Amino acid sequence: MSPGIPVLLFAPLIVCVLALALDVRLGEPRRWHPVVGFGRLATALEKRLNTAPKDPFRSLLAGLFSVFLLTAPVLGLAIWVSVELDGVLLILIQAVALWLAISLRGLAEHGRAVAEPLRDGDLEKARDQVSRIVSRKASALDEQGVAAAATESMLENGADAVFASLFWFLVAGMPGVILHRMVNTLDAMWGYRTPRFLYFGRMAARLDDLMGWVPARLTALTYMLLGQRELAWRCWQKQAPQWDSPNAGPVMAAGAGALNVRLGGPSPYPSGVKHRPVLGGTQHASSDSVDGAIVLVQRGVRLWLGIVLVTTALLMLMVYL
Repeated sequence: MSPGIPVLLFAPLIVCVLALALDVRLGEPRRWHPVVGFGRLATALEKRLNTAPKDPFRSLLAGLFSVFLLTAPVLGLAIWVSVELDGVLLILIQAVALWLAISLRGLAEHGRAVAEPLRDGDLEKARDQVSRIVSRKASALDEQGVAAAATESMLENGADAVFASLFWFLVAGMPGVILHRMVNTLDAMWGYRTPRFLYFGRMAARLDDLMGWVPARLTALTYMLLGQRELAWRCWQKQAPQWDSPNAGPVMAAGAGALNVRLGGPSPYPSGVKHRPVLGGTQHASSDSVDGAIVLVQRGVRLWLGIVLVTTALLMLMVYL
């Protein structure tokens, strides 16, 4: 057996462990975050090219061109690096790229920033903190509404900012995780059903749905396995199809069921009250459900790493045999 085979087989696991260690130790970069820079570039490009939002054909074409213009050069560079480099240098570069794409520590910090004032009875502070992570009208939320919004954010962002990044790295390496992060960012910026973005943002939204389809269901499965399994499965099967997002539905329903917490329902937004389907079990959302969602994501990451380790060990065994 070639000496390089063990390193090749264990490289994905090593990269994931290093990236998560960087995330736990350093969190998200406070300055010069590439995703922030990418978002600013996307904003500037959208202002320049989205000049005819009421014309469906021109707006769709402008959105398609914008997605290509923003993603193609970065994706090409990621592919070139993955092909031309190898060994320890490539592992380190991949680890940094994955670290910049995931946000496990940041997710927990944002969630706890809401849960702690809720426990202390400081509703105003909890509203202020939840307004940083959701688009709801925080001033109109009561204690339960704040807790539900934060719990939903932990579950949904666990899929988008943690598990989807791990999935795309394991499936397609550094190019996969970078492309997913770019597409997910563009969807978060442009994927609105407003007059300005209805057509322009459609390509980004559809690409994000496509890239998120498998990771979302793996995330839902993860939540189900680590929580109240029977309830999570029933919620996933019966409630998820009622949700307007094909990927958020399974994640939110399975997560709410796993925690046996009641989520969804009417929620106030700046544009008015949005009536959403009810998800989950019977218990009201609280600071405990926010903490529970954080723990569910963290345990899920450990489960995924364990599966990668076992899979790698089996591959090694097959090589030796």
